[in-house]
Amino acid sequence: MKQRRLKKSVIPFVYVGAIVLVLGCAYMIESLVHQEGFKDEDKYGYVSETIFDNTEPVVNDDIIITRPYTDPDVTVVKDYYDYKADSTKQENSLILYESTYLQNSGISYGGKDNFDVTAILDGTVSSVEDDELLGKIVEVKHENNLISVYQSLSSASVKQGDTVKQGQVLGKSGTSNVEKDLGNHLHFELIDNGQTVNPNDYFDKKLEEK
Repeated sequence: MKQRRLKKSVIPFVYVGAIVLVLGCAYMIESLVHQEGFKDEDKYGYVSETIFDNTEPVVNDDIIITRPYTDPDVTVVKDYYDYKADSTKQENSLILYESTYLQNSGISYGGKDNFDVTAILDGTVSSVEDDELLGKIVEVKHENNLISVYQSLSSASVKQGDTVKQGQVLGKSGTSNVEKDLGNHLHFELIDNGQTVNPNDYFDKKLEEK
């Protein structure tokens, strides 16, 4: 018996047909799997269709109160006067002005001239003013009845009513007539519910823990 052979001109069409058949079967199988896998998709909630969508960031409620500067060379040159501290520390926290000793109601930072003064928290600038004794003053109101005060500034980069973010530059350190001996510095005060408090008790703590 003679074996029949396909003509050479027919062979390419046979291959093409086989490929089309295989692809068609694969497509049908994929469609069935897709329908079975997602027929109950209404039962599920999705955060986003893809990981590349522009989604809003998660809000971090654990806000940490920072210090009013970022330069690592800045140091404390006169600390807050603490009634509970020892006599030596209290003596170092006194301000001599016109032959009168005053208890330091804040913390004075220095060690570097004209360093950036930054906001310790998000807030709203409640006032910007020039004082003959204290220099330029910026006051910022925060949540939880907290107010931060930045004195002895040489310049301010914000104005009253501005909304500021934590770490935003408020101005530059400067001088004041009250603490002339400190030279270029920042005098920082913190007011909690109308009372001047020791900033050291608030730094590096969560806002809700204050």
